[in-house]
Amino acid sequence: MARELSGNVDGTGLRVGILVAQFNEAITSRLLGGARDALTRHGVREDDITIVSVPGALELPQAAQRMARTGEWDALVTLGCVTKGETAHFSYVSGESARGIADIARAFDIPVMFGVLTTYDTEQAMARSGGALGNRGFDCALAAIKMATLYHQIDHDTNNVTGKELSR
Repeated sequence: MARELSGNVDGTGLRVGILVAQFNEAITSRLLGGARDALTRHGVREDDITIVSVPGALELPQAAQRMARTGEWDALVTLGCVTKGETAHFSYVSGESARGIADIARAFDIPVMFGVLTTYDTEQAMARSGGALGNRGFDCALAAIKMATLYHQIDHDTNNVTGKELSR
């Protein structure tokens, strides 16, 4: 029979780091509120949540790498908001923060979730940070729980298979 692993939304015992950009704080504070709500609502103790503020979305990968390197957290959630303006700055910041966070997620042994809004205007950002389209901070934190529990399942399942093979 095939084994199916998918993680779950029980965050009991998980330690989660939330990195939040201060730039566009009117939006990122709403994302942070949503992330904290998701974590505590799904069993992560407030004492097991660490919140790290960085100046902007471009600094998220730097701080996330530093945190991932310590091994202290089961998952990291990165939150920011980059709104398109009249210059190419939007493309550089959003692209580099996305690439940097993805690189860290692949390089370290914990999930690193990308919760940076990249919107064309403030109205779109408001809609995605607790408005009509939900709260991407909440969604991202919930995905972090699912991925962290999935990683634990994979590690446990692999250890069980290895143990069975060794005992034969």
